[in-house]
Amino acid sequence: MRKILIVAKRDFLAAIRTKGFLVSLILPPLIVGASYVPVILETKHHDTHDKTIAIVDRTGLASGAVIDALGKQNGRDLYDKTTGLQIMPRYKFENVQPDAGDPALQRLALSDRVRSRDLFAFVEIGAHALDPATGAKKPDPAASIDWYVGEGEEPHTEGWIRDAVNNGLRAVRLARIGVDAGRLSSALAPVEEQRMSLVTRDEKTGQIGAPQKRGVAEFIMPMSIATLLMMIVLLTSAPMLTAISEDKMQRVFEMLLASATPFELIAGKVVAAVARSLTNTVVVMVFALVLLYFAASLGLAPLHIMPWFLVYVIAEVTILAALASALGAACSTPQDASSFSWVLMIPVMIPFFVAFKMLNEPNGAMATGLSLFPLFTPIAMLVRQLSPGTIPAWQPWVGLAGVVIAAIAISWVAARIFRIGILMQGKTPNIGDLVRWAVRG
Repeated sequence: MRKILIVAKRDFLAAIRTKGFLVSLILPPLIVGASYVPVILETKHHDTHDKTIAIVDRTGLASGAVIDALGKQNGRDLYDKTTGLQIMPRYKFENVQPDAGDPALQRLALSDRVRSRDLFAFVEIGAHALDPATGAKKPDPAASIDWYVGEGEEPHTEGWIRDAVNNGLRAVRLARIGVDAGRLSSALAPVEEQRMSLVTRDEKTGQIGAPQKRGVAEFIMPMSIATLLMMIVLLTSAPMLTAISEDKMQRVFEMLLASATPFELIAGKVVAAVARSLTNTVVVMVFALVLLYFAASLGLAPLHIMPWFLVYVIAEVTILAALASALGAACSTPQDASSFSWVLMIPVMIPFFVAFKMLNEPNGAMATGLSLFPLFTPIAMLVRQLSPGTIPAWQPWVGLAGVVIAAIAISWVAARIFRIGILMQGKTPNIGDLVRWAVRG
């Protein structure tokens, strides 16, 4: 054990003094933080400048009702119901008489006004919009609502405009058949929909917990944490491929083997990699909590999952570092070693690519199978534990047991490959050679 710790200390101190380690220490939180900042800004800061929308009504009947519907909807949605703060622009509407002679020229003139920022956008209501043909094989272009907009459109704006314009058109249709259009707003008033989490019972108190509103954060937070785990693991494990092959070229291991066994050497390398990863993890956690604090979103941090996060970091780094040590020792040059980097990426990239699927179906067959397969367990199980659903309590523990067994087995196999590969010179082994070394030792 003393020799393992000596090797680990030597590797750890040598690594943290390099520029590469500092980059790997700072880069993951900066990348994830930069990806999260736009979401925070989008949530906290809304465009509330007044905007003018021109209405070109080719039916000749609907413009008044459409503008009235747009104005009522704007007044209803202008302010947040809880905070009372304005959360969307105050729209103004301009009724533009349609040009029957050259509609294309009128569209060009209105587009120029949008480009010059005199208008935000314009809507053209087709001549047949009040009487759309139902059941027709081809849509009637004259029965459509055309939305022309330049820069600065919010993702929801088009749908918001479409709903209001259709409400105006419905009011005209109802008036034509003798229905009181004044009662349209109450008849067609939408009921607010809220996405809620599943109700849970506290195991200690037996109290049933009130469900919380579900939002975009329930997907952003799991993906951000999974991304951090993936980056920490790869940035810690991948450099071992080239580092060990460089030590081999410089014949460092020929001297070390005189005082330590191959297993002690590889165990020391793995312990050093775990220490580096934990250093990265502490920095990332502090950075993430500070970011959430200044974004007034500290309550979104899933602090209950942090112990599991640390466990998964240690487990994944142990597996990949042992594998990287074996592959690096088997290669003659750092360039040859880098060609095996894809082997290290498979265990973290496959579960990451299907993370959204696992978030939506955390107890599906695919999510359960991936999370119980030891090489995929850390990221897959972490995503499932962060999902809105509840997974069986025994599965993380069974997955962790599988990871521990896999880590021991891979470390043992890696030591056998390491023992032969570290003294091989001049030849890069193929997969068959590695399998033979692992079996025969």
